[in-house]
Formats: sequence, C-alpha cells, structure tokens
Amino acid sequence: MSAENQETSPPVQEKPQSLMDHFRELRGRLIRIFVSIIAGFLICWGFSERLADLLYLPLVRVLPADGDMPSSIIFTGIAEAFFTHLKLALVAGIFVVSPYIFYQIWSFIAPGLYTEEKRFVLPVAVCSAICFILGALFCYLVVFPNAFSFFMTYSQGPFKAMPGMEEYFDFTTQLILAFGLVFELPVFSFFLARFGLVTAKSMRAFRRYFVVVALIIGAVLTPPDVLSQILMACPMILLYEVSILIAAAVARKKTAPVTDEPETAPVPAAQPQPPDPGVS
Repeated sequence: MSAENQETSPPVQEKPQSLMDHFRELRGRLIRIFVSIIAGFLICWGFSERLADLLYLPLVRVLPADGDMPSSIIFTGIAEAFFTHLKLALVAGIFVVSPYIFYQIWSFIAPGLYTEEKRFVLPVAVCSAICFILGALFCYLVVFPNAFSFFMTYSQGPFKAMPGMEEYFDFTTQLILAFGLVFELPVFSFFLARFGLVTAKSMRAFRRYFVVVALIIGAVLTPPDVLSQILMACPMILLYEVSILIAAAVARKKTAPVTDEPETAPVPAAQPQPPDPGVS
C-alpha cells in the first residue's frame, strides 16, 4: 500500500464490547481496588496507634475531668480495642489509596465517553480523591470539635460521660465518609452536565429546594444543634453553587462553534460561454 493510500485510509474503529466483556473488565477493576485497599491497610496498620490518637483527639479534648483524674474513652470487650484499631487501619488505607480507587472507577466509565473526554480520566480521578479527602478533613477539623463540645454539655450533675471506643469509631467514620461523598458534588455535576442529564438552568431552578435538602441532611447526619447543622449545610450549598458554574461552563463548551476546520473558498458560478462563430 502506498503512502498516499495509507494517509487517506479511514481510522480503525474500536470493536464494541459485549456484556460479558464489561463484566470481565468490572471484575478486573474490582480486584485491583481490593488489592490496593489491602496494601493501604498494611501500610496504615503500622501507624494504627498514632491514627487512633488522632481520631480520638477531638473528643478527648472536651471530655470533662472526673475530679483530679481526666476522663478517657473506654472499651468493655476484651478484643474491642484490637478490632477497632483493625477497622481504623482499613478506613485509613482507603483514604491513602483513594486516588487509585477513583482512577479505576473513572477508567471503567471511560469507554462511554468521547475520545477528547477520555484524556480527562486521570485529572478527574485526582480531583475526586482531593475532594474526598478535603471533605474528611473539614469534618475532622470543623465539625468534630463543635459537635463534641455540644454533646459534652450533658455530662454534668449525676450524668458522667464514658464514651465507648467502638461506638465513637462508628459515629466518626460515618460522618467522615458522608462529608467525603458530599464534597464529590462538583465532580458528579461535571459528568451529569457532560452527559446532558442536568443543566445549569435546571440546577438554578432547583436551588431553593436544595437548600431545604441540605438542611435536612445536616439535621440527620449531625448532632441536634443548629451550629452543627449549619456547618454541614453551608458547604453543601456552596458546593452546589460551584456545581452550577461547572454545568454552565460545560454547556458553553458543548455549544461553542468549531473553528479549527479550514475554511473553503466558495465555488464561483459557471459563466455561460459565447457561441463559437465557426460553427454554422
């Protein structure tokens, strides 16, 4: 085949995957995610005691003292402390390998994207991990101190606070994961807008209802005080406004005219030819 024929040959189309091919790919990516979580767990297990100190620190700081003895977190089961440290290392390992987990998730979705969109898989995976970690940090640094200070106001008179280790772990990890997922709202909005499932106009129309939804979620997932509810609802509302801007930017990009194609000069109309005088 000549070079000219090679240049004009059409591009090779990718073979569409069957349902079984999708299941095999999903199984392979789930196995990679599972192996990465085990690796993250093994890394964090060596620091489980330090991680436990950091996790319990917001509560320990506000625990009321019992006379001359400071209050502390207790455990009643023989193996409760061991298994709590085990679960803590597992959750911490998920955060450590979260960029790889999100990369596997978005890579599985990538075959349904356009060719120019597939190159954004790695940056979107990194952004997803960053938002997930930022949500957890906001919960730990802002929500926990205010929430536990409110709870400990009930430890007075005949009532004494003796929080359990496993109960505290379950409560805090649920909040941390909830905030991590809430902070994923801009990333999900980007792809929903890209697929045409939501628009900036529809999101603006839903804004007033979302404020009510955010307050309800804040009331369910946080302690029953106004401050904690606001601390969760405000970031959700702010992230929703950011999502509206992202959806509007995606819409502008999709409707932008294509300017990279070369312009072709208009073909002049054929002019009538005069009759040949030599023809009788």
